[in-house]
Amino acid sequence: MAYRVYLVDDDRFLLDLYAVKFRNAGHEVSVFGSGEDLLTALRKGEPAPDAILLDLIMPGVGGFEALETMRKENLAKSSKVIILSNQGQDSDIEKAKQLFADGYIIKASAIPSEVLAETLRTIETGAQGAGQSS
Repeated sequence: MAYRVYLVDDDRFLLDLYAVKFRNAGHEVSVFGSGEDLLTALRKGEPAPDAILLDLIMPGVGGFEALETMRKENLAKSSKVIILSNQGQDSDIEKAKQLFADGYIIKASAIPSEVLAETLRTIETGAQGAGQSS
């Protein structure tokens, strides 16, 4: 089954890398270079994606701020939100849980095929709560 996936990261190389991986697997991908860009797209009222992979550290609106805004404004309520970051401290993982993130992947610990597999698993199993994935 093909899914709609939003990738949010300020690292253009990683955006392109993950986008190619997801597209080659038959999924529809939209990429955003910042939390602001993501929020603008979500506020347009288009159908929510199946999953949003969200980096934490970005200029302007970072991942946590974007996720907090999404929750407050009830944006993309049906989307699975997976934090995809190099920030792997327990405090970051705990904050993701408090914001009801559906998953947490540490970039440095996962190759793109693992990111794809974990994203599909999260969508298909309806996993809830951020769990560290490696």
